[in-house]
Amino acid sequence: MNWQAAEAELFGDVLVHQDRRPAAFLPGATGTAAAHVASARAEMLLTALALSDNARTEDGDEHAEPSSALQRVEAKLDLVLGLLGTMLRERGDLPPPTVLRWSTRGARIDVLGDALAIRPGARGALRVQPADWLPDCIELPAHVIAVDGARTWLAFEPLSPPLADALERHLFRLHRKQVAESRRLR
Repeated sequence: MNWQAAEAELFGDVLVHQDRRPAAFLPGATGTAAAHVASARAEMLLTALALSDNARTEDGDEHAEPSSALQRVEAKLDLVLGLLGTMLRERGDLPPPTVLRWSTRGARIDVLGDALAIRPGARGALRVQPADWLPDCIELPAHVIAVDGARTWLAFEPLSPPLADALERHLFRLHRKQVAESRRLR
């Protein structure tokens, strides 16, 4: 498949989000049990992120100032998560940041390192850090459908309905934040 057809298959008529974040394709066939565990973990993490984001907006009026005690607790938690993220990056547990364009159907990433080793049909998983403040990654089973230089298009293997819903909600929240940020900068 050429890259134009891959773009249409993965990103046509669905919500698409693009930004720069830690992501990588991990080639290698994953066993059914390992893929099931990774999918369940990804669903749990994306659901927890949604609950965390929703809790911030449901705590009251969006324009109301949170209490100073709550601000201190959140600041301390942000510091701990930042420190943990730095430690994980230094250990090499997080993939390097790259341009990631993704939807509920798949992703396009710029492969770093040995891009020549990745060929269409290769199976593996997309490993991505779903939130900047969270020093953890999700892995989504995928296979390569097109390669053009360092750019690689990955189609997700069929996701369970709850994981597909959680991923769609997550991408919507990322997109909404990106739109709000661009409006704020105008």
